[in-house]
Amino acid sequence: MQALHRLALADWLALLAFLACWAGYAWFSEHSRWASGGLIRRTQDFRLEWAYQMLAREVRVTDSTLIGNLVTSVTFYANTTIYIIAGLVAALGAADRLLNFTADLAFAGAGNREMLEIKLMLVLGSFVYAYFKFTWSLRQFNLLSILVGAAPLGERSEPGIERYAQRLAGANSLAGDDFNRGIRAYYFGLAASGWLFSPLLLAVLALLILLVLYRRDYRSAALDILRH
Repeated sequence: MQALHRLALADWLALLAFLACWAGYAWFSEHSRWASGGLIRRTQDFRLEWAYQMLAREVRVTDSTLIGNLVTSVTFYANTTIYIIAGLVAALGAADRLLNFTADLAFAGAGNREMLEIKLMLVLGSFVYAYFKFTWSLRQFNLLSILVGAAPLGERSEPGIERYAQRLAGANSLAGDDFNRGIRAYYFGLAASGWLFSPLLLAVLALLILLVLYRRDYRSAALDILRH
């Protein structure tokens, strides 16, 4: 904690910009009045339609396969994140050697051991957050699998089908939203690594990631396909 007092004003401002970009975009894309026009909300509409179509099918092998593909994707990211976390923990344990090895590089801007550890902790924290989101998403996809297994057969006009379709789509959306949060943490984890070089690069990368996320969620060809 004492090393925090060694952070310059530029470091604090860059860190504030980083956190503002991450938290601000999370609120904008999930809770603001503009969220309804983004890729996340549009996808939720199709999850509900998927639920209606599945409930009307007697054979649900296709639905089980699709859920299996989603689970596989989340599992891949969760496993990969573990390796990234392990690598960052190892880097924290070898901070002195890392500083000596990179003394003549731009990486030397990390400063002394304490400063390097603080900056690595920001990167580590981003990926730990991602891991928790991926694993929670995985559990919710498992819940979705249970709901699919217990799903009744019927058309959307029949009693109880509407409510069950909403339940299926809700579980699917919750799992998908947490997966999106994990992916977002990956993006900002990459931005956090810029602090190892300079506070300016941290702020610039955070803003760049913000623009990339906005473009993909609100100005992408994928969104145009869902709209039409």
